[in-house]
Amino acid sequence: ILTIIGTRPQYIKSSIVSKKIRDLSGGILNECIVDTGQHFDKNMSSVFINELGINNIKYNLKVNCGSHADMTARMLVSIDNVLVKEKPDCILLYGDTNSTLSGALSAVKRSIPIYHVEAGVRSFDLNVPEEVNRVLTDHISSYLFTPTKTASRNLLSEGINPNKIIFSGDVMYDLALDNIQYLKLKNFLLVSTL
Repeated sequence: ILTIIGTRPQYIKSSIVSKKIRDLSGGILNECIVDTGQHFDKNMSSVFINELGINNIKYNLKVNCGSHADMTARMLVSIDNVLVKEKPDCILLYGDTNSTLSGALSAVKRSIPIYHVEAGVRSFDLNVPEEVNRVLTDHISSYLFTPTKTASRNLLSEGINPNKIIFSGDVMYDLALDNIQYLKLKNFLLVSTL
């Protein structure tokens, strides 16, 4: 599995999914993580990477700054180079960023199956760059993991094959459940110091 991340929300979401891939596969599945570098500020990236324990990033493409077209093009080329080198069985993408669209375009051009987490979310406003990214990614993905029933219905109304749609629920909810003890401890420590 080659996972593409590059923004703060993707770091957060991938942390729980990557953990589940490791835990539930018993080491059978191997994940290679690519950070596009879309969020390059320390407060937007490394703080989250360190706090969430994402320690298996193999590539940092350092593609940031520039127009949407410029970043997407540079990411597309850089991701394609990684795909040639790693030869993954599938690519895992999150959300609706330039990193997501670039990963999807790179993978579909190489006939690599695309798994899109948070598929089907819509604002119905194509003036929003993220809406364009999510719609295009959904329509070229092999499997679409939706956070809500509404997202699943959106995909069905767009003519997506129902066999590709998997209602998986919200990854952020899973993250909260997985970290509840940590959050309780942190809150206890905060309250006890007051």
